[in-house]
Amino acid sequence: MRGIVLRKVDFSRRCDIIVLMKKTALVTGGAGFLGSHLCQRLLEEGNRVICLDNLITGSLNNIEPLKADKNFTVILHDISKPIDIKEKIHYLLHFASPASPADYLNYPIQTLKVGSLGTHNALGLAKAKGARFLLASTSEVYGDPLVHPQNEEYWGNVNCVGPRGVYDEAKRFAEAITMAYHRVHKVDTAIVRIFNTYGPRMRKNDGRAIPNFISQALENKSLTVYGQGLQTRSFCYVDDLVEGILRLLKCDINFPVNIGNPNEMRLIELARAIIRISQSKSRIKYESLPVDDPKQRRPDITKARKHLKWQPKVALETGLSGTIEWFRNCQQ
Repeated sequence: MRGIVLRKVDFSRRCDIIVLMKKTALVTGGAGFLGSHLCQRLLEEGNRVICLDNLITGSLNNIEPLKADKNFTVILHDISKPIDIKEKIHYLLHFASPASPADYLNYPIQTLKVGSLGTHNALGLAKAKGARFLLASTSEVYGDPLVHPQNEEYWGNVNCVGPRGVYDEAKRFAEAITMAYHRVHKVDTAIVRIFNTYGPRMRKNDGRAIPNFISQALENKSLTVYGQGLQTRSFCYVDDLVEGILRLLKCDINFPVNIGNPNEMRLIELARAIIRISQSKSRIKYESLPVDDPKQRRPDITKARKHLKWQPKVALETGLSGTIEWFRNCQQ
C-alpha cells in the first residue's frame, strides 16, 4: 500500500468487557473528535482497532494514549482514494469527514469527495470483507427543518447550492449509496444521524458553538453569538453518543437512527451557562447569522429508545464542567 503508514506498538492492558472472540474494527476518521473516542471504546471492549485518517482535521494527539496498545494500528490515508486492507474486518465505521461549518467551508471539495468517493470506497471494502458497515451521517441532512422535532422519516429542507450544501449533500448522498449497497449487494449497513455532540478532544478552533464559547470564556473574551441567539440546538455528551453508536453497530438495524440529546436550548442560554460554569468575566457580543444556519434542531429519539434501549444520561451541567476542565488543561 504505497503512501500508507502503518504504526504498531506493543502493549497490553485489562479490558473492561470480556469478549469470547476478538473482532477487528476499522474506523475511518479515527483520529478525529468522535473517531478517537470510538477507537478508545472499541479497544476497551477487547477489539482490534485500525484507525484510518488523513489528518486534514484529525490529530495524532487524540490517539496518542492508544498507540501503546498492541491491538491498535494507525493508517495514514485518504479514504477518498482506493485502499485494500489485507486482514479480516468485522466492523467498518465510516466517520471520515470535516464536520464543523468552519472545516467544511474551508474544505468544500474534500468534504464532497469523502462523502461520495470515500463512502463508495469504504462500502466496497465492507462488501469485500463481509463487514457490518456503519455510516456516520448527521442531523444536517434535515437542513433548516420545517418539522420539529426531527424524526427519521422527515426528508429535510436543504439548500443544495448554499455554502452548507457541500456537507449536507455529501451526507445525503452517503446515506443513499449506503442503502443502495444494502439493497443491491446485501451489505449489512447501519446509518447513525448524529446531532450536536461535545466533549473532550474538540479543537479550540473547531468553529462549533461549545468549543468557541469555552475558548472565548477561558480567555475572558466576548462570546460570539449569531443573530439574537434564539436558534436552538440539542447537545449530547460524547460518552452518551458513543454508547448509542456502538449499540447500533451491534444490532441488526439497517434504517437510519437519530442519536442525540432531545433536551433543546437556545444558544444564548448555552453561552450564559458556559460563562457561569467557567466563572468567566466574559460578556456576549452579537453578529449576523451565517447563511442557512438552522433555526432549530432537536432529535426525535423514539427509534433509539425502542430498538437500542438507549437514551442520553449525562446532564448538560456535568458534561460542560468536564469539557471546560479539559479545555483548561489541554495543549492545543
